[in-house]
Amino acid sequence: MDTTKIIEIAAYTLPSLITGGVAYYLFQSFFDNEEKRRNHLLLRNTQKDALPLKLQAYERMALFLERINPSKLLIRVVPMSQDKNLYESYLIDHIEQEFEHNLTQQIYISDDCWNVILTAKNTVIQNIRKTNMSDKVTGADKLRETILSDLLDSDSATTIALAYLKKEVTQII
Repeated sequence: MDTTKIIEIAAYTLPSLITGGVAYYLFQSFFDNEEKRRNHLLLRNTQKDALPLKLQAYERMALFLERINPSKLLIRVVPMSQDKNLYESYLIDHIEQEFEHNLTQQIYISDDCWNVILTAKNTVIQNIRKTNMSDKVTGADKLRETILSDLLDSDSATTIALAYLKKEVTQII
């Protein structure tokens, strides 16, 4: 084969290779862009469908925080006897039942918000236990009074958690 034949083959092959490369690049860019567009539309539709579920989860968690707020919990859950330890267990059982009822909502809310809610729940339980261990608490009614009077001195954990929850909802909307 002589050099002119090789140059002639190269002259035909090189432009076709360049054309093929450019076509491949353009098609690949088009398909990538099309996939991004489809993913964006799918994400937008999913978010549009998920927003009501997320807002409902935040509503349920707000209701949970309101229901375990000691000032409302103590009014709603009255002691069945004067045994302060039974009343403590009764209150904690109510809080745990409320929590278990709303446990699945953690899927729809942020991890930070869920941790704040968990902390509020655990703080309320710890405050009930701590107050029950006090020497000045002699019965269930005195336990109620002491917990309520302690609430007057500071904000409850549920109030702080509810404020955090509201702030997060305003960022979503």
